Amino acid sequence: MNVPLSTALSGISAANERLRASAANIANLAAGHENRPSVEPTNVDKVPDREINPANEVVEQQSAAYAFVANLKVLQTQLNTTGALLDIKA
Repeated sequence: MNVPLSTALSGISAANERLRASAANIANLAAGHENRPSVEPTNVDKVPDREINPANEVVEQQSAAYAFVANLKVLQTQLNTTGALLDIKA
């Protein structure tokens, strides 16, 4: 797999994880758990639990959705470019 495809797929995965974590935070808030568990990459020190703010979670979900769509566009463009190059060489 080439680097642009790998980068786009990694970005899609990261945006998906951000959205999942934010949704879990909202669910925890509804269940009465007021602390936000840290969801950080494994190679970074964990951040202490912090209070869940629903407004921040909505912004996080919207940001993750935009990142997801942007990475899908990058993936689509790369696949279209690769297809065009294959058509030229055929």
